[in-house]
Amino acid sequence: MKTFSITSPDKSAVPALQAQIDNLTKPRGALGRLEQLCLQICLIQQTSAPRLVRPYNILFAADHGIERQGVSCSPREVTAQQVLHFVRHPEGSGVGFLCRQHGFVFQVVDAGVDAELPAGCGVIDRKIRRGTSDFLYGDAMTESEFDRCVETGAELVDRAFADGCNVISFGEMGIGNTSSSAMCMHYLTGIPLSDCVGAGSGLDSAGVRHKYEILRQAAENWTAPSNDAVKVMCRFGGFEMAMAVGAMLQAAERRMVILVDGFIMTACMLVASRLYPEVKEYAIFCHKGDESGHARLLASMDADPVLSLGLRLGEGSGAVCAYPIIESAVRMINDMDTFEAENVTKYF
Repeated sequence: MKTFSITSPDKSAVPALQAQIDNLTKPRGALGRLEQLCLQICLIQQTSAPRLVRPYNILFAADHGIERQGVSCSPREVTAQQVLHFVRHPEGSGVGFLCRQHGFVFQVVDAGVDAELPAGCGVIDRKIRRGTSDFLYGDAMTESEFDRCVETGAELVDRAFADGCNVISFGEMGIGNTSSSAMCMHYLTGIPLSDCVGAGSGLDSAGVRHKYEILRQAAENWTAPSNDAVKVMCRFGGFEMAMAVGAMLQAAERRMVILVDGFIMTACMLVASRLYPEVKEYAIFCHKGDESGHARLLASMDADPVLSLGLRLGEGSGAVCAYPIIESAVRMINDMDTFEAENVTKYF
């Protein structure tokens, strides 16, 4: 696998940064989470005057072999249909209108869609193959395919970085990917599988029970189980998820702010952090979604999400929704007055 050079941000400036935040015209800590976000972004960028520039949302799309087992209420053809919708009518898609509202560059990547998409349709073609293998019976992907995904995700982040981007979110589209995420969560955290499995795109209670039974059988069929992140991803992951892992790692190497979306992208950050623990210091967990395992997964990572809106769309929607709050954190330190400058008595 490609190696990354990811280091923890230098924290020697924390006392000075905290003093600067405390000297803004407000009681100490009165802006709550904005102050915490501000300090994190200052450390990522190693500056007391941070900026968020040219935000990107890169959406990776791929199909999953496990979908053939009826673990989703949506058929796999929806993946290709939605991918084409994203590029033909981006402002009318779920995440597309949010990207337009908040000024994000929106890109769609074919990581492994089970269809031949029209040439020149606007989708970035990085197809590994037409969907992963069914992990009920074997590995979803080979280690070589995983490596290619990681390299591709890194390449696409480098392109965004070269375009001036310093804050980036990742989305996904792939029928069956909550099943992959549940398996990654189970093996990498030790949380019981039953607590990792949810309704996905809208399964009823009978559908959730069937999904759990399929995933339980898949776990029993893995004769050499492991908590090694690469092995877990090769066994259960999706091409879009593996590309997101590579993208997150490269974004951290580039010292970019990483906006983490919902359940699937949190599972990808879990995998990335097991490979390079420092990547989490560049991550802002943007929302707690409605997938039943998401809250437990966030808690296992000591992650405090910015929003809790009951979202379960994916696509990067929660990350883009949270962006104005994150932008407010940056504006706070740049735009607010200080006690000394305005001759206001420091009243705490």
